[in-house]
Amino acid sequence: MSPELYYYHFSRLYQSYPTLCIPDDRVRDWPLMSSPWVPLGTVLLYLGVVSLGPRLMENRAPLRLQSTIVLYNLGLVLMSAYMCYEFLMSSLAGRYSLACQPVDYSNHPNALRMARVCWLYYISKYIELADTVFFILRKKNGQITFLHVYHHATMILNWWLGVAYVAGGQSFFHPLLNTGVHVVMYTYYGLAALGPALQPYLWWKKYLTTLQLTQFVIVMVHTVTNIVVDCSFPKGFNWAVSIYAFTLIALFANFYAKAYSGKPKQQDRKEQYTNGVHVVQNGTSSSVSRKKRRD
Repeated sequence: MSPELYYYHFSRLYQSYPTLCIPDDRVRDWPLMSSPWVPLGTVLLYLGVVSLGPRLMENRAPLRLQSTIVLYNLGLVLMSAYMCYEFLMSSLAGRYSLACQPVDYSNHPNALRMARVCWLYYISKYIELADTVFFILRKKNGQITFLHVYHHATMILNWWLGVAYVAGGQSFFHPLLNTGVHVVMYTYYGLAALGPALQPYLWWKKYLTTLQLTQFVIVMVHTVTNIVVDCSFPKGFNWAVSIYAFTLIALFANFYAKAYSGKPKQQDRKEQYTNGVHVVQNGTSSSVSRKKRRD
């Protein structure tokens, strides 16, 4: 199916929302935005790597990637900080409303600035797929959980749609919060990847998980409010974000309960000190490192 035909059918599906009759012409020629097959193909390739990667590494020694992981996390800290700044400054310059903010599809400098940072946020979701690759190469297969794969795969699809149809408006709120949280999160992961010496200073990991859960609750409250308020921003997107936020709240709450409630099992104790998807990601803590040295 050609991009034009896809856009036609998609606009017919949302024909009750005038702003969605055609995709945003401003972003159509931007990298990785030409067709929905780009993110869809990436996700299918990603799922293939998730399935085949551990098998290919089964008889190979795990790679030591400490320096690469530290630099990777540092890069994401800087990228997240920049995006958070751009979302904040663009929304303030445009005097955005939290209750109702339609998308500005014009070529006004501030409207284009917001569209560009929405696109950059979408691109960052491709970069973050490296989390899984690092797990596979380091043979940390236990960290490739359903939460990990679900979040990484769906964010690419969600944000292709977000940039293609609503690059701005109320779409700014979720990534504004998320990039701020990512600054803290990837700082933690980068420090954890440096090794056992910093472990005593990483006592705040539990609060990082709480921060992540809190952002999803805030996003859900924001989008539900936008559904109730009479606004020209398409309610279909607000419903989709609300449902998606609910699934993340459920998954993260489940992780939190297992990780911090009661006495965890031996495997759970081990996972609490290993970075994974937006909760426990790339990097190894002192507890795991010491155990490996003993083994």
